[in-house]
Amino acid sequence: MKLRRLQAVMLKELRQMRRDRITLAMIVAMPVMQLLLFGYAINTTLRDLPVGIVDQAGTSASRALVMDMVATTVVRPARFEQAPQQAMDAIRRGEYGIGIVVPPDFERRRAEGREQVQVLVDASDTATQAAAAQLAQVPVEDAPRTSSPATRALSQAPISVVAFYNPERRSAVSIVPGLIGVILTMTMVLFTGVSIVRERERGNMELLIATPVSSTELMVGKVLPYAAIGLVQTTMVLGLGMWLFDVPLNGSVLDVYLAAVLLILANLTLGLLISTRARSQFQAMQITFFVFLPSILLSGFMFPFAGMPVAVQWLAEVLPLTHFLRLVRGIMLRGASLWELWPDVLALVAFTTVMMAAAILRFRKRLD
Repeated sequence: MKLRRLQAVMLKELRQMRRDRITLAMIVAMPVMQLLLFGYAINTTLRDLPVGIVDQAGTSASRALVMDMVATTVVRPARFEQAPQQAMDAIRRGEYGIGIVVPPDFERRRAEGREQVQVLVDASDTATQAAAAQLAQVPVEDAPRTSSPATRALSQAPISVVAFYNPERRSAVSIVPGLIGVILTMTMVLFTGVSIVRERERGNMELLIATPVSSTELMVGKVLPYAAIGLVQTTMVLGLGMWLFDVPLNGSVLDVYLAAVLLILANLTLGLLISTRARSQFQAMQITFFVFLPSILLSGFMFPFAGMPVAVQWLAEVLPLTHFLRLVRGIMLRGASLWELWPDVLALVAFTTVMMAAAILRFRKRLD
């Protein structure tokens, strides 16, 4: 081994890396992004969870108890409902994950030392269920002195937590539906991310230039085959999850597939946009990983969405996986219909439209 030859190879690699702006940016951006995500954005301690309040008693004591629960900073009032069913419907639609219900006979229950308040919680999110359990520890006034010792003893636990959709707190129930989105995000973006670049590297771009195929026809033609592959992957994960882990399907299977199609198209168009920017398949894979990591960390799949700062939550709203997780968990676990979750449907449609338009505008049938 000659030192001069070794030095020449090292200098060649450094110069090539310097000319490769995407690789150079990844060297700096990747550790900075991970540091910011794990140090600032990721927070497992949930605070200010939106909660629906149903105070059917309307007394000063009931209002004080609700305010004591809000004072824990675990929850914040999002809406005041008239009936418990309204709170249940809102939880099923994913508008908030916790509901506080004060019954109309609150004062009598309080005097008898019986259960005074119910906390309804969407247990499909285990982090939200754990946070809601803290509300049951809110200290309350003891029962009146005129009551019996047994009645005063019962007043130690006046708040009960009622978990819906995953009362056993099985992690597979919330993870498996999310895995559909994670797998589709990883594969669909990568497949189309290298598609245009592969045409250039294999010399097929000259053939495409000579054909009458337009840019729009080429983009759409590359998306549709991978969409079929994405549906096959969805079927595999869905079937194995229900068979091996007993994951429930409380909603319509058609809605699950429609939600999967929305995510598939969003990821494929994002991959096409990456493909028009990258100059090699290696660059395309680098950019894909740069997109995939925030999607996993900020979408609510690994860490609770509600625990993130507001600025990070706004950033996460741009990611398709964030909206798909709300859709698939709402359909499979809470039994909601796709149209009840229309804000997330609209977000995925808008993302797909913007990404496809940007990819078509950036693509040119030429070699330079």
